[in-house]
Amino acid sequence: MTMRLTTTDPTTEKDVETYEYHDDADLDRLLDRSADRFESWRDRPVTERQALVGSIADVLRENEDEYAELMTEEMGKPVSQARGEIQKCAWVCEFYAERAAEFLQDERVGVHPRARTKVSYEPLGPLVAVMPWNYPFWQVLRVAAPTLAAGNTMLLSHAPNVTGCAKAVERILDEAGFPEGVFTTLVVDTDAIHDAVADDRVAAATLTGSVRAGRAVAETAGNNLKPSVLELGGSDPFVVLADAPLDRACEVAAKARVNNNGQACIAAKRFIVHEDVYESFRDGLVREMESLTVGDPADEDTDVGPIARADLLDTLETQVRETVDAGATVLTGGEALDREGYFFEPTVLEDVPDDAPAACDELFGPVASLFRVGSEEEAMELANDTDYGLGASVWTEDLERGERLAGEFEAGAAFVNELVQSHPKLPFGGVKNSGYGRELAADGIREFTNKKTVWVSPADGLDG
Repeated sequence: MTMRLTTTDPTTEKDVETYEYHDDADLDRLLDRSADRFESWRDRPVTERQALVGSIADVLRENEDEYAELMTEEMGKPVSQARGEIQKCAWVCEFYAERAAEFLQDERVGVHPRARTKVSYEPLGPLVAVMPWNYPFWQVLRVAAPTLAAGNTMLLSHAPNVTGCAKAVERILDEAGFPEGVFTTLVVDTDAIHDAVADDRVAAATLTGSVRAGRAVAETAGNNLKPSVLELGGSDPFVVLADAPLDRACEVAAKARVNNNGQACIAAKRFIVHEDVYESFRDGLVREMESLTVGDPADEDTDVGPIARADLLDTLETQVRETVDAGATVLTGGEALDREGYFFEPTVLEDVPDDAPAACDELFGPVASLFRVGSEEEAMELANDTDYGLGASVWTEDLERGERLAGEFEAGAAFVNELVQSHPKLPFGGVKNSGYGRELAADGIREFTNKKTVWVSPADGLDG
């Protein structure tokens, strides 16, 4: 019997589209095609590969509204943010179209006067990429652009609820002129993903998602001695010191918590505030959260749309309820909305116990947790008291102090007086349970290459 999956609009709870899963024979055929295509794709000049990556940007910009509306329909992203995601995808493709050859050029290393020594960057082969639903175009293309420019091929296993977005990305690359098989969308279940990662035709794996999923893929890759990159969850601290620029900090704090409906790994989740400004920041954050418009994400005026799936809404409700039962106070929000769709109110919690879900777990929704501290030292200790280490920010008028504290965060990225974000020109990734390896910048294109040492000595030897 053919297995099928159906995507659901989280705003209306209505079915969007039904897709057939690839069966074992399909998977074998697609793996064969990807491996065969790699042999010719790797030999294409890097200038040709990067030009094709640049063509992706052209297709994205020409069809921005179509792709944004698809995102909004499948996972509930406010449409203005969805357009911003498409624009960012075009940007990362243009970045690698310009810089790929530079990042991949041989590096000459002086070792001996009579020897020619260098480091070259050569593609590994087919890459399995397991991607999440929350940024359904960006997460894929920030991996695909450098991976394909480097000469690898890519097999995408996307989250089931954004299968339409996955299919759209494949069509985009086809329209951009990529040969068939360089990029392939797999519609498969979890067991098939692990089969693909373990397959001899696959060279490496990358995953963006939960810690549980990351551990599973890393175990499969490790057991088969294949490199992997993991970008996992986060519980980012947002540290507000006594000399913080409060008006801007409150405004950015709300944006940092509810962007993408609060469903972002690098969202600020724990707001750690010095007691001297605690009440002022708390009241300002509550005002900002209460000013947000919750509603249909297809409406241009909507700030916060639905949670992406019913089960994710149930999980968020449980986490908030258990946190309140443990002693936390709800300052605003705290409930799912009694309406069609998977909506949750923008929420601010205070007096959060150290062992409550809102302190320990990653809450994937528009819920901010406030913590009062009495000193800079206490703030940093609490900021680092987490199993995660993706991003962090500190807010202060003293920039030298801010830069010093940025160096103390146990995180892959630290920002002073700014929203934590990814940028094509900067490496992105985490430490601890937030994963390992880096995406973007030069690091991202080199992650899935063989960094090969080449040593050429004269025939009569180095001393001849």
